[in-house]
Amino acid sequence: MNNLNVLYEDNHIIVVEKKPNILSQSDITGDIDLLSMVKKYIKERYNKPGNVYVGLVHRLDRPVGGIMVFAKTSKAAKRLNEQIKNHEFKKTYLAVLDGTLKNKNDKLVNYLYKDEKLKKSMVVDKSHLKAKLSELNYEVIGYNDDKTIVKINLITGRHHQIRVQFSNIGYPLVGDQLYGKENKKQIMLYAYKLEFIHPTTKEKMTYQILPEWKELENETIIHRL
Repeated sequence: MNNLNVLYEDNHIIVVEKKPNILSQSDITGDIDLLSMVKKYIKERYNKPGNVYVGLVHRLDRPVGGIMVFAKTSKAAKRLNEQIKNHEFKKTYLAVLDGTLKNKNDKLVNYLYKDEKLKKSMVVDKSHLKAKLSELNYEVIGYNDDKTIVKINLITGRHHQIRVQFSNIGYPLVGDQLYGKENKKQIMLYAYKLEFIHPTTKEKMTYQILPEWKELENETIIHRL
């Protein structure tokens, strides 16, 4: 059985933790990916012959850790995808920013363009032919030296959205080698809370895991989550 942190599982869905630097799904690198890990886990646990169906309904960037849900049936995958489309699928992130952000609550609204060759997104004018509206809300929950800890409600799910939007206002994420200061630290972005409606029972499902960051050791900060 592979090393998988399963938070919940039934016949329709499986909720797991994605560790930082694990791919959400396979790519040309051939490195280990979470989708394959989940398939292997199900195949081994239930001794299933042949291929195992697991539906990928959302992703996290490779360096980002957090909670993900996978569908175990095509019907569950379709219903979860509908929730994402209708903004009924809520992902809440924690991030640590470089600098002291004074504006404690705000909504960031930008238009982003993804450069497919560079695999990088950028803020562009609304009139750009391939611009996509990108929105998020954030709340400052604490400070650590010259760093700011924020809780982020992602409204739209664009490529590298959180990383690009905070870099655009002058507060890049700590450890972001693509949009921030060059360093060898792990990027401090974590999808710590996931909320959705169960595709079959219609029950509201909520899962939460806090990253192991020293910046969160202050009890006051943790209680604000």
